[in-house]
Amino acid sequence: MPSSSYAQLPPDYRPSEDEEFMNPVMKEYFRQKLLRWRAELLRDSTETLQSLHDDGGLQEPDISDRATLETDRALELRTRDRERKLIAKIDSALERLEADEYGFCEETGEPIGVRRLEARPIATLSLEAQERHERLERTHRDD
Repeated sequence: MPSSSYAQLPPDYRPSEDEEFMNPVMKEYFRQKLLRWRAELLRDSTETLQSLHDDGGLQEPDISDRATLETDRALELRTRDRERKLIAKIDSALERLEADEYGFCEETGEPIGVRRLEARPIATLSLEAQERHERLERTHRDD
């Protein structure tokens, strides 16, 4: 990604509702936030793979110790699978940033809002659209 197309991010910058939504500085803030999150998830994933590889041949003589180890590994693998899916969502958010579509509700086209994006940088729906979506899901689930 060419860094020349990105704004300089001032130290201690925090986006606010008072500034123009998705101005160049705000976009750069969220781009860096997404990239840091992605790097952290990849680092955790690499550590897990290394750990599984290092412990790969380890056989616990005690059956309860072995069961605990297998349960821990299964949980770790499920967590990493969720994180793998999260990385795909982060990549999608980065693509939306590049296309100037980031931060806007995919249903209404309205701004998602700074506070929601701070809490969930991969959000694709405004709070109102998300709540509507969840209500519909509950209605269908109750049928």
